[in-house]
Amino acid sequence: MKNILLVGAGRFGRHIAMQLSQLEHQIMTVDANEERINDVLPFTTNALIGDSTNAEFLRSLGIGNFDVCIVTISSNFQNSLETTSLLKELGAKCVVSRAERDVQAKFLLRNGADHVIYPEKQMAKWAAIRYTSNHIFDYIEIDQQHAIFEVEVPEGWIGKSVGELDIRRKFGINILGIKHAGKTDVSIMPDTILSSDVSILVLGEYKMLQKCFRI
Repeated sequence: MKNILLVGAGRFGRHIAMQLSQLEHQIMTVDANEERINDVLPFTTNALIGDSTNAEFLRSLGIGNFDVCIVTISSNFQNSLETTSLLKELGAKCVVSRAERDVQAKFLLRNGADHVIYPEKQMAKWAAIRYTSNHIFDYIEIDQQHAIFEVEVPEGWIGKSVGELDIRRKFGINILGIKHAGKTDVSIMPDTILSSDVSILVLGEYKMLQKCFRI
């Protein structure tokens, strides 16, 4: 369990609060808008109405006590930038800030952000890949070169063992698990036989995944 400061209770911030709450983290949420604070109250441990660009207000929160500070401000980039910079100046251990464009990410990283997230950009890429291929069920980007895909078993692989297919040697791709009826089995062995009623989780370089699964 971690102690999280969430700055910004808009739609994205509220969704983050919901997920953090499910993971049972301690969450302090800050926003200048009372209505947004009221909306996020069911999912947060504590909440305050306040201006995150005010150094004294942030200092009163004890910034150094939080494991992670997440800045989700989207309506005013100047406020997001000032908040990110102040958090770092006040001793934040880790600052994660939201960006909508690459130029924003550059400014945030130069002014205190340890990490930058692009919710719209990342979701757009996920949706473009997920819904333009009938045989892809899910997709997680690891970095710019690597990804994990959940895919249906190619027709030519059905009835064959993982060892027989030898895709690790041929493509540099690892089979991480097999999903059946919503349950995942990660105890994959060379003699594991693939069938048509399962999907597989595969990890590898994006270009090799494209080649192997015709993405």
